Amino acid sequence: MIRNTLYPIAMIVALAAMLGLSGSGYSQIESERGISPINSSGDFEVSGIKVNITGTSAEEARRKGWQLAQRRGWAELWRSTNRNGAAPALSDSRLNNIVSGVVIEQEQIGPRRYVATLGILFDRARTGQILGIRGVRLRSAPMLVIPVFISGGSEQVFESRTPWQRAWANFRTADSSIDYVRPSGAGSESLLLTAGQTGRRDRNWWRLILDNFGAADVLVPIVRLQRQYPNGPVRGYFTAMFGPDRKKLGSFELTAANGEALDEMLVSGVERMDAIYREALARGALRPDTSLIIDDGTDEEELEEEVLEEEIETDDGDDLSGSGGDDAPAAPVQPSVNSFSVQYATPDVAAVSSAEGSVRGISGVASASTSSLALGGTSVMNVAFSGSADQLKAALESRGWQVQQSGNVLRISRGGGQ
Repeated sequence: MIRNTLYPIAMIVALAAMLGLSGSGYSQIESERGISPINSSGDFEVSGIKVNITGTSAEEARRKGWQLAQRRGWAELWRSTNRNGAAPALSDSRLNNIVSGVVIEQEQIGPRRYVATLGILFDRARTGQILGIRGVRLRSAPMLVIPVFISGGSEQVFESRTPWQRAWANFRTADSSIDYVRPSGAGSESLLLTAGQTGRRDRNWWRLILDNFGAADVLVPIVRLQRQYPNGPVRGYFTAMFGPDRKKLGSFELTAANGEALDEMLVSGVERMDAIYREALARGALRPDTSLIIDDGTDEEELEEEVLEEEIETDDGDDLSGSGGDDAPAAPVQPSVNSFSVQYATPDVAAVSSAEGSVRGISGVASASTSSLALGGTSVMNVAFSGSADQLKAALESRGWQVQQSGNVLRISRGGGQ
């Protein structure tokens, strides 16, 4: 049985039409409500690196600042992994090979000076070889995260951009044993994932949602804010829920001195929530509910027998190909899949999602993923494409991109150089 992953969305659209909510539903889908999660790969991250450096030009000062940040980030990463002594000296070219991205936290660029606070992302596989850290880690089954934010008696998830969702979107999941599936809340997700849905126990509906997001179960981190008085302390009550039955795994309280400290409190709340979920995983309390598994009716024994029969038929076909192959239809020639590097500007996280989605929509693109992320700068996307570089360039231009090509490296930009 073929799964229809678009079925939940189709049901929502049909329900909106039946209830006469086409106008409001369309408005909610089209408005900007979600926050895309940042890089959730297994990279090592060193943040808060301050640089203040000069150069003969703004471009040179920035390049030197990034190189200095990479050296300081490497030294800090070495210390943070409990290594004795100073970090081994690595050349700038070697650092470029193990650094997967640069995150610009703050930046000021002058004619000949560069002042910034940067974060450096180190590729786990390449850096782990130098650090002697194994790349394989035990992780949970994929868990869909629905962060519920309660303030002033109103429960929200993706209906608006809440600071609680932003804290989860900015959480680095690389070192967590929980495999978080974090929706952005864009498009129809704001209709599908609501606070009301977290209280629904109907397994059929949950199966469709989880299958749509490729998750095995659901985590519901809840925060309820209580303000003492305007511009005064803000108390947060945090509760970690798990599964459609809302099993409580733990709770705690945190207090922010005022509204300006709210974001910092919520970031700490996400880290505490992650600790609760990791502890639950360690003691076996985070096992996916078997009633949420969609049974496609496939019998494993029958599947193995079919595979064996296909192998036997293939062997027989090889024996007969020499005698009666003239009348057999020729197999279609499949175009070879080639790898290309696509450079593009990434002023923010939304630009990453937009560019990747545009490239993935091109016919013949097997995969497109950002391998080197530089928020505020130029990132690099690895693209697997069935065709030549010229064909990929033409396809990109047909989607409104301006393309500069040099061999298998393409640089794309929108009108005006954006």
